[in-house]
This record gives sequence, structure tokens and C-alpha cells, in this order.
Amino acid sequence: MSDDLKIAVVEADAGRAAEILQGLAEGGWTDVVVLSETRALARRLTEIDPDLVLIDLANPSRDLLENLSAASGASTRPVAMFVDRSDDGMTSAAIKAGLSAYVVDGLKKDRIKPVLETAIARFRMFSQMRSELDAAKLALTERKTIDRAKGLLMQAKGIGEDEAYSLLRKAAMDQNRKLIDVAQALITATELLQ
Repeated sequence: MSDDLKIAVVEADAGRAAEILQGLAEGGWTDVVVLSETRALARRLTEIDPDLVLIDLANPSRDLLENLSAASGASTRPVAMFVDRSDDGMTSAAIKAGLSAYVVDGLKKDRIKPVLETAIARFRMFSQMRSELDAAKLALTERKTIDRAKGLLMQAKGIGEDEAYSLLRKAAMDQNRKLIDVAQALITATELLQ
């Protein structure tokens, strides 16, 4: 993400929206769309497809916070929310909702750029962590499947683990398939035969 981000600002008050626009322009961001209503927010944001969403609320309820977070796509883009007041429960709900930044004590024009830069950096960090976690989960699942297939071969052929693994690898190479695919096919075939 660079300085030429497309930003959607959710702000019902025209005066506050103008102040936000000025703060964004001073930060170098000019591709900005202001949404004055939260009704049909998810649809509007899908149409606009912004790189970042900035939401300014005076005093959000927990339901509104969760709905806005879900509608703004907090898992797919940085979302920064500025609120005038909050409590421990609201802060916790904001974190659970996946907001990249949750700033209490309202929006101040001179804080917009550093908060958005922090939100972008935090979003990138969490996206990378999420990708790494997904890759680790997939690797673990594949490892379990391969181990199960090795166990089936060891039992059926009365061979050791290394030999069972070698048979799986050879079958994968001979068939020009991934090892995980051969292991899964063996497990499926075994289950059908039982």
C-alpha cells in the first residue's frame, strides 16, 4: 500500500467529514470517498473497493461497532475507527472485530496520518501472521495425512516407516502427483476397501 491509497471515510456529519478530508489531504491522500450513511455500508464498500476504511463515530454501541467492522471488511483491509468515548468492553470488542486502529478521544486532524500509517502497518503484520498460521495449519494437516498413509502401508506390507515413505514418494514421482495427493488417495482407497 502506498500514498495513493483509495480511502473510504464513514462520517455522517458534513463538518467533521470536511475536517477529515483536509487531514487526509495534508497527509498526502486525495483519493477519498465519504460515505455519510452506514445503511448498506457493506454493499457500498464492495462497489468502491477502498484500500483503507476510516470510520468516525461519536459514541458507538457494541452492536454498531461489530456491524461496521464486519461491513467494512476488517479482515481484508485496514480499518481505523475514531470514537469520542469508549470503555474496556468496547475496546475489547474493537480488538475482536479486527480493527487495525481504534482511537479513543475523537478524531484530530493532526493525528490522522500517523494513525492510518500505524493501522496499515498493523494490518500488514496481522495479514502476514494469518498467512503463516494458515500455511502451518495446512502443513500440519498434510503431515498427519502422510503419516496416516505411511501407517497404512507399514501395516499392510509389514515394512518400516522409511520404506513406507519411500514407496509414497516413488508413487508420487511415477504418477507426477504431489505426495499429499497420493497419500490421500491411498487413505481413501483403504477406507473403501474396509
